[in-house]
Amino acid sequence: MGEQRSARSWPLRRQLVMMPTMAPFFAAWSAMADRLAAEGATALAQGRRWSARECLLHAACYYAMAYHPLFGEPVDPRLRAAFGKQMAAFDKAMELFDPPVERLSIPFEGRVLPGYLIRAEGAGTATRPLLVATNGYDASMTEMFFGIGVAAARRGYHCLLFDGPGQGKPLIEDGLHLRPDWETVVAAVLDVALGLPGVDPTRVAIEGWSLGGYLAPRAASGEPRLAACIADPGSWGIRSGMRGLGIALGLGEAAAEALPAADEATLRHMTQAIEADRKLRWSVVQRGYWVHGVGTLSEYLHAAAEFTLEGRVEKIRCPTLLTAAERDPLARGAQALFEALTCPKELLRFTAAEGAGEHCEILNRSLLHRRVFGWLDSVLQP
Repeated sequence: MGEQRSARSWPLRRQLVMMPTMAPFFAAWSAMADRLAAEGATALAQGRRWSARECLLHAACYYAMAYHPLFGEPVDPRLRAAFGKQMAAFDKAMELFDPPVERLSIPFEGRVLPGYLIRAEGAGTATRPLLVATNGYDASMTEMFFGIGVAAARRGYHCLLFDGPGQGKPLIEDGLHLRPDWETVVAAVLDVALGLPGVDPTRVAIEGWSLGGYLAPRAASGEPRLAACIADPGSWGIRSGMRGLGIALGLGEAAAEALPAADEATLRHMTQAIEADRKLRWSVVQRGYWVHGVGTLSEYLHAAAEFTLEGRVEKIRCPTLLTAAERDPLARGAQALFEALTCPKELLRFTAAEGAGEHCEILNRSLLHRRVFGWLDSVLQP
């Protein structure tokens, strides 16, 4: 498998959305991705499969870098074209592994969700445990491959990556929006996964990163076939951050506590503050409105408020691991969530001194993997 360092482009990408969306920016990253894709095609034609795979994987990452500042609805044609190139490069790279990474089609409510199955290294035809990896608000399966899939396969786990509603192809090409009942989505994924050869149906775990730190435990709260759950970071969901958003936008305590309910004056004040901040505008208006399929701040707040583990956390029965990185704002509720869990549980904390203090421990995923898979081995291995 390739190195995990490509996932480290994530912090840079998050800085990019704070800048004005400018054509030269998109053009620069797209040109670099095109150059690498072409180099990969040349290497493959010359029989240099390893070099071809490496170039194609990097190209897929850079196409994603290019289009993220273009988030929003209606979908920008440049975003759609870059996403198509990204997945074409990624698909070709997956074919160049030995054995090839398997593409999956997951039936879901009359549509099809895309997925990939990465076989455990050296497994052959042996039965192995399965780790299902789920994304959050804006990452792609390309990043999840580097951020989760490679480590899982190296440690003896099959790993299934997929895009659900509101993510990747289902959002960009099919117009499916994010939904809070992730147990319904994961049920469809498991219906396919448990029929795959070599998958142990008694040892299936789920790991979610970023907003997946809510989606994974939400799935575990309603899907009894899961034997373990990892939330990176542990999160109550989007609703839990609304008060903090309101305070950051200058609302008083009472108005912030009342969210998502807000009068017209409050919504007007919040909208003005969001529009004045480039990062917030991208996060709320470009990404949030699009992903949730809404057109106003009020609609967004009410849609986002449905993403909560309140009333669900006590339904989680499988062993559950939460992470909390020191500087990750999404991890602020991890301790409270940990205390509310009634299942076998553990909370892993990561610090800046370890180089793992940022969101999803993104600058030291190797440390995260050592600790997380150590826990998962203890839960799932005979």
